Amino acid sequence: MMTDIREYTRQYAVKSDAMGALSFFASLAAYGTALCLAAIHASTLWISVPMVVILAFASVRLYVLQHDCGHHSLFETKWMNDAAGYVLSIFSLTPFRVMQYNHNLHHAYLGNLEHRETTEVYTMTLREWEEAGFLTRLWYRLYRNPAIMLSLGGIYTYFIAYRWPRNTRKVGAGGVIAHNLMLAAYVALVYLAFGLPGLVVLGLSAVIAGVIGVFLVYLQHNFEDTYWDRKPDLDFRKATLVGSSSLDLGHWWDIGTGNIAYHDLHHFNPSIPSFMLRKCQNNLPDELKSHDVIRWPEAIRSFRLKLWDEDAERLVPFPKERAHSMAAAG
Repeated sequence: MMTDIREYTRQYAVKSDAMGALSFFASLAAYGTALCLAAIHASTLWISVPMVVILAFASVRLYVLQHDCGHHSLFETKWMNDAAGYVLSIFSLTPFRVMQYNHNLHHAYLGNLEHRETTEVYTMTLREWEEAGFLTRLWYRLYRNPAIMLSLGGIYTYFIAYRWPRNTRKVGAGGVIAHNLMLAAYVALVYLAFGLPGLVVLGLSAVIAGVIGVFLVYLQHNFEDTYWDRKPDLDFRKATLVGSSSLDLGHWWDIGTGNIAYHDLHHFNPSIPSFMLRKCQNNLPDELKSHDVIRWPEAIRSFRLKLWDEDAERLVPFPKERAHSMAAAG
């Protein structure tokens, strides 16, 4: 099967400067239009509210395109991907080179229980939970609480952590400092153009984009039949397909999030540009599908899953018999 799906996905791993440019400029146009309309009509809620939501999705889409650039899959040449990645980093609030480095680590150690520090969402095993003390359990319950993860998690990640991300020193502090200065200049420009309403619109859209981003990041690898293991039993190719989800949350959701919901195909072949992922998924023969797609009901239920059960080989909720002793909701 792996050989067959490798051959299948290869036909969609086709870079195109024309399609890359269309995705790049159309997404920036949607971002700029939504920002301007929301800021100019900030007091007219029937205009500003939907524009803020569109701006948030446009921000997520720009992040996905930056992620493509990190894989050198949006454009045909490396320099074009790098140049676009730096531009997009201002609107995604994410330094390009550090994002690229950390994300490549995530791909390299996917599904490896011995390298969970490379994942975007940390997962404890059931055995670790049973051996953990009160404070560790309390911290983890709060960390995995959906209300906290989606709200404070997004704010912390995009407003605080990405100002000096993990592994900054390994990649180069100069790039992060330059990124932060450019971001500050961009925020100042928005203020000069639109005043305080512009900053409010930008801030609200960034918070909503953070919620959407964390929601997607969680679901990409946190679902019941995902895959984790330890070496030497770890099967990397299985981790890419079985350990990564395929989300079917609707056509408009795919447009707003750059098709990144088809994450299993992306992990199996990162050379597939985001503008080809939906087509690759829709044409995927049944015999090559590694698992069922996840739709909204299962996506929501997945947030109940907290721990990796190494014996059952699935993600499970907190043990019910221990839940009454904890004060935090999960």
